[in-house]
Amino acid sequence: MLTKKDSYGYTGKILHVDLTTGTLKESSTPLDWARQYIGGAGLAARMLYPLLSKELDPLGPDNPLLLLAGPLTGTRVPLCGRLSICAKSPLTGLWGECNIGGDIGARLRHAGYDGVLIKGRAAQPMLLTIQNGQVTLQEKLRLWTLHVTETITQLHKDYDEKRMATLVIGPAGENLVKFASIMTEGGRTAGRMGLGAVMGSKNLKAIVAIGDTPVPVAKPDELQDLIRTAMKVLMEDFQVSLYKELGTAAFVGHSQEVGSMPNKYWTTSEFPTYDSISGATMAETILVGTSGCYLCPIRCGRVVEIPKGKYKIPRTSGPEYETLGALGSMILCDDLEAVTYAAHLCDELGMDTISCGTAIGFAYYLMDQGKLSTKEVGMDLKWGDPDPQITLIKQIAVREGFGDILAEGVRAIGERYNASDDAVHVKGLEVACWGVRSLFGNAAMYATSPRGGCHLDADIYWVLAGQVIPELGIDADDPQSDEGMGELVARTQNWRMVTNSLNICIFATYTPTEVAQFYSLVTGVSASPQDLLDIGERIITLKRLLNLKLGFIASDDTLPPLLLRPLEGPTRGLVPNLSRQLKDYYRYRNWDQKTGRPSAAALKKVGLDKLDK
Repeated sequence: MLTKKDSYGYTGKILHVDLTTGTLKESSTPLDWARQYIGGAGLAARMLYPLLSKELDPLGPDNPLLLLAGPLTGTRVPLCGRLSICAKSPLTGLWGECNIGGDIGARLRHAGYDGVLIKGRAAQPMLLTIQNGQVTLQEKLRLWTLHVTETITQLHKDYDEKRMATLVIGPAGENLVKFASIMTEGGRTAGRMGLGAVMGSKNLKAIVAIGDTPVPVAKPDELQDLIRTAMKVLMEDFQVSLYKELGTAAFVGHSQEVGSMPNKYWTTSEFPTYDSISGATMAETILVGTSGCYLCPIRCGRVVEIPKGKYKIPRTSGPEYETLGALGSMILCDDLEAVTYAAHLCDELGMDTISCGTAIGFAYYLMDQGKLSTKEVGMDLKWGDPDPQITLIKQIAVREGFGDILAEGVRAIGERYNASDDAVHVKGLEVACWGVRSLFGNAAMYATSPRGGCHLDADIYWVLAGQVIPELGIDADDPQSDEGMGELVARTQNWRMVTNSLNICIFATYTPTEVAQFYSLVTGVSASPQDLLDIGERIITLKRLLNLKLGFIASDDTLPPLLLRPLEGPTRGLVPNLSRQLKDYYRYRNWDQKTGRPSAAALKKVGLDKLDK
């Protein structure tokens, strides 16, 4: 076993919270596993593997909720402050994972812990406070039903600490909406998979982390030298400059030009007035500032304000690309103020904008198709009209009226209205706002993601748009070709398993060599990019084993038929050949073509051949 002197990059402690009994205890961070799975979501998958089962109720007290940082989190390495949050997903029934920015990851580590494992269910709404190694559980009934900003504001008044950060749920989490999110300061969100509902099912309203203890680093002087060099290159990167200037909304224009956004619930490649909801329009109209996460020099977050009118809101976080797609082009809404107001509601009520917008867009589509009546919804849903969407967002959060149906997610809606082929999800998770008709690699990316319709396990859309990684041979000549695309997705996945486990922001354009050097200088463990890639392959394989354990079958690696219907316009009637991509993907991974299960040789290669024994 590794000892404490080998624990550079880790605080060495995991906090265990049993909400049923009120018991608080500590265990040592499993450093042997940390060397094999890095930290963050990778280590979380290993820690949760023996605790998750097909029979486990995701909203029951026995579903463990694990918060876990990576070894770089809370160090001086910029863009590495994120925190992974994992559990069995109530939306998909499979592996549930998301990560969140802001300061919370760093503050948890500065408070003395690498992670927190939460089980049980409290009898009353509770607040968990972690302050420089001191942990308390308090009943906080007065916080229940409060919106997100109200909750965070009250907690900051209660503690009045500069070095603090929070994790909170809103009414959607309290009411077990299947795509409820977990929120932190600055509008940062652990949005996908419904983990806010898991937190709500435990009657845990909020977590506060306060601390100033530094994370132990093996070679601090060399690390600082590398940070200086890497930051100079990063800040000269063109894409980084776009994030600084316009945030992720900068990509609305390009995505519309190639036919990638979810216009009219994914049924048209064209949206002529899209520029009205672009990043440039936001900058010219409602933008009043920018925001960033812990030690972030990019500050991609938009701060907006709408001082008057029907969509009036105070200074708040502005919509990002995914939100502009899910709450804007999804229903053909070109009113930026209306989209921003809808996004603000989702944040305040604690809901994932992608899943929420897709569920509402599906309702608009079903009414347009004659499968849903005005009487059943309680209002008319017309393309381009944002006001019914705003009403439905409010209803979903409290499970009122038709909102109670939408709160179950797109897969359940499709089953209810005999429209499963038109339900845009993968494995139960609503698909992110990057299309497959214009960027063919997105097909295998969504189909094989452990999370389902997720765009963060292999951001192949960036590769296909030109953000290649030459050092790893991650490149593509034609975004609308299936040739070699399955393998390209698999190799990109392997690398993203690494950066996600290190909790590096996806916008950090560090080279693989720089990432390996950061890891080595922080932990004292010498690692090359290839060493890390090998770990990434182990992590993605473990997540496949976890999903198999939770009931996954090979046919779940698929796409909704609606996304594979050809459209005119920028996509020129083209669609990817998913079967060809999957065959290529499984061949590269040495996974069985029929079952999707890793072969014995594949398991042995990554050291998982004895995991089930």
